[in-house]
This record gives sequence, C-alpha cells and structure tokens, in this order.
Amino acid sequence: MAIHPQLPNAITIVRIPLAVLFFVLLLIGGWLGETQFGVRIAAAVLFIVAISTDWVDGWLARRHDIVSDFGKLWDPIADKLLTGSAFVGLAILGEIPWWMVVVILVREWGITVHRLVVRRSHVVAAAWMGKVKTALQGVALSWALLPLHPVIGIDAWAVTTSVLMWAVVLLTIASGIDYVIAQVRGARSAT
Repeated sequence: MAIHPQLPNAITIVRIPLAVLFFVLLLIGGWLGETQFGVRIAAAVLFIVAISTDWVDGWLARRHDIVSDFGKLWDPIADKLLTGSAFVGLAILGEIPWWMVVVILVREWGITVHRLVVRRSHVVAAAWMGKVKTALQGVALSWALLPLHPVIGIDAWAVTTSVLMWAVVLLTIASGIDYVIAQVRGARSAT
C-alpha cells in the first residue's frame, strides 16, 4: 500500500504544535497541583503520543523509501522542541534540577544550530548514539511526567527519576562528543 510521500514530514511537523500544547498542560497541571491530577496525566499521555510519532515518521520514511532532507532536518528539531519543553517544564515545576536541563539543552540546541548552519552544504542525519539518546530521553521524560508517585511511593519514583535523568545527561554528553568528532573527521576528509 502506497502512502503519500509527505506523510512522514507532516507527522514530524505535527509534533511542533503538540509540544506547545503539552507544555501548557504540563504547567497548568503542575501549578494547580494534586487538584488537577487529570491535567498532569493528559500532559503525560500527550507527550508519550507525540514522542512516539518520532518512531512512526522515521519508520514510514524508511519503509516506503521516502526519506527526505526536510525530514532529516526537521525531525530532530521537532524532537528537541518536544523534549526541551518537557525538560524545561519539569525544571520550572522543581521536579528536576535546572543544571541538568541546561547541560542537555546546550548540547541539543548547539547541535541543532550547527545542523541549520551547514544544511546548505550537507544535511547531517542523526547518528545511532543520538537516536539512542532520544529514545532514552523519551523513556525518562515519560516516567518523570507520569504521576506515579501515589502508586509506587514518592521515594521509589524520585530515585528512579534521578537515575534515569543522570543516564540521560551522560548519554547526551557522550552523543554530543560523538557528533563533534564525526563532524571534525568529516571536515578533515573533505579537504
């Protein structure tokens, strides 16, 4: 069955307004506290659905051989808007430390800006470590966003969240270093 060649790109672009809606719901749910438990669940579910579309659009593009430069460029941008809004929202609500968010966002947006700068000469697709990092961020953020602490206990939830966020920070740094090394090697081999 053939699909429209722009479907993967359309799915990617839909993640951008979903990120904004998610961010608003997250903050409303957090500021209203336990009285708006449902809003926090809605924000978490919206995030999980939106981050899952990253896998869907990539799979469709590869499966139907319609990978595009547009998708290679905008897919990581949409991901960073979504995950970045989750990290910032959780930090605003005091649920994760700001320093972790700063480290993650500096790496994420630094590489995104680099991709935008070099896009005229070549498009830099995500490497395997970057894809693993994005998947781990999705899992860690989904966990942190779901209000599971009443079910499993605040201590178990907090410890698990902390371990996952540390893993995200370490993999984010490692994948950033991997990206820089790959770009330096690519630049050297091009000259």
